[in-house]
Amino acid sequence: MKQTRRKFVRTLAGSSFVASAVAKKALSIKKSYTLEDANEYVLDQEIRLGAIGMGIMGFNNVRTAVSIPGAKLVAACDLYTGRLERTKEVFGEDVVTYTDYKELISRDDIDAVIVSTTDHWHKKMALDVLAAGKHLYLEKPIVHQIEEGMDIIEAERESGKIVQIGSQRVSSVVYKKAKELYESGAIGKLVVAEASFNRQSAMGAWQYSIPTDASPSTVSWDKFLGSAPKIPFNKEHFFRWRNYQAYGTGVAGDLFVHLFSGMHSVISSNGPEKIYATGGLRYWEDGRDVPDVMMALFDYPKSASHPAFNMVLKVNFIDGAGGGNQFKLVGTEGAMEIKGNKILVSKSKMSDAPGYGGWDSFSTFSEEEQAAYKKWYSETYPNPSDKVKVAEEVVYTAPKGFNEHKAHYLNFYNAILGKEKVIEDATFGLRAAAPSLIANKSLFENKIIRWNPNQMKMV
Repeated sequence: MKQTRRKFVRTLAGSSFVASAVAKKALSIKKSYTLEDANEYVLDQEIRLGAIGMGIMGFNNVRTAVSIPGAKLVAACDLYTGRLERTKEVFGEDVVTYTDYKELISRDDIDAVIVSTTDHWHKKMALDVLAAGKHLYLEKPIVHQIEEGMDIIEAERESGKIVQIGSQRVSSVVYKKAKELYESGAIGKLVVAEASFNRQSAMGAWQYSIPTDASPSTVSWDKFLGSAPKIPFNKEHFFRWRNYQAYGTGVAGDLFVHLFSGMHSVISSNGPEKIYATGGLRYWEDGRDVPDVMMALFDYPKSASHPAFNMVLKVNFIDGAGGGNQFKLVGTEGAMEIKGNKILVSKSKMSDAPGYGGWDSFSTFSEEEQAAYKKWYSETYPNPSDKVKVAEEVVYTAPKGFNEHKAHYLNFYNAILGKEKVIEDATFGLRAAAPSLIANKSLFENKIIRWNPNQMKMV
C-alpha cells in the first residue's frame, strides 16, 4: 500500500483543509473534527446469552452486552457464590446460575456464550463452547499458552460459529479513523511505534478487593484450579489471579494485547518477527510472580501494508508521574497519537535539500572550498523544497457517548446474524496475543525470540 505526501494532501483538501499551506515554511493549523458513529444499536432478532465468569470483566462484559436492545442474559456461571447472588441482583432473578459451566453450555436456549475467566481456562472453555454449537465471545488474551491458539482457530473453523476476541478498541471509530489516516499517508513512511499503559493505583496494579466471606465454602476452589498446580485454598490467588503465572499472563497478556490489537488494526499487520523484553518487580512485592514494570522491543518485517519498523511497548504499575496511556505512530513526515477517544495528527517534513552551515562540517572547509561547495550546492539543488512544520495538531474526536466496547458487541451480534464480518476472530486474536506472551517468555528466559507472524509459530 503506497503512502505518499501527495496522497495525504489530496485527503486534507477533501476534508476542508488548506492544502496549499503545506508549501509554507511554517504551518499553524488548529482543526478539530468530530467523528461519526453510523451504528444502529438495536437487534431485529433476539440473541440469548450465557456468561461464564462473573468477575470484574465478566460483569463489565455482560452490562455492555445487554445494553443493546435484543440481547438477553439467560444464564451465568461463576465459582464464588457471592457473584452469583450479585448477578441475580443486577440482571434479574430469572437469570439461572451455575458453578459448572458445562451445565450452562448444554442449554438449548442459548445462542452465544461470553467467557470472561482466568486465562488458563480459555482454551478448554472455548473448545467446549464451540463444540456445544454456541457462538463465542472470548476475553483477551485468546490463550494462556501460545501453542493453544491453533486449536481454537481450528475449532472456530470446524464449528462454523462466530468467535469474537474481547479487545474492543479494534471496533472504535477512533482506531478506524486512524487506519484511514495511516493508509492516506498522513505520517509518511512508518518508522517507529510507541505505546504504553502506566498506572498509579493499587487496583490498577491488580490489588482487587477480597470479600470477607471468601472461603472454601463460598469458592469452588478445585474447579478454579483446573489444570493449574494443586495448592490449598488461597483467596489472593482466586480474587487477584492476574498476579500469578499459573492462571494469568501478567501485564503482557492483560495490556500488551490491547496495544497489539490496536496497532494491527490500524496498519493491517500480522505482527512482529523479533521480540525482546525486560522488566521486573519494582514495587508490588505482594507474592506475585509477574513483573509490575515491563518494556519490550519488537521488530516488524516489511509487508504489503507497512514498511519494516520498530515498536516499543511499556507498562509501569508504579508510575510516580500519575499514570496514563500512549499510542503513537511516528513516520517520516508526521506523527499520529491516539489519546483515549482522540487522534492528534502533526506534520513535520524535511526539505529535499540537506542544507549546509550551522552544526556542520562546512565551516571547517577552506574559504576556497566553501566557495566551490556553495557553487556545487546551488547547481545540485536549484529549487529546494521548503521544510514543513505543523505547529499544532489536527484533532479527531469520537462522538459524545461513544462506547467502543458496545460497538464491539454490536459487531459480534451482527456477525452472528449474518450482517457483517466479525472484526476480531481467533486468528486476529492469536496474532495479538502471541507476541505478548512471547514477550513474557523473553523476559523470564532473558533472550531474544523470533516469531513467524504469518504462519503463527515460533522460529
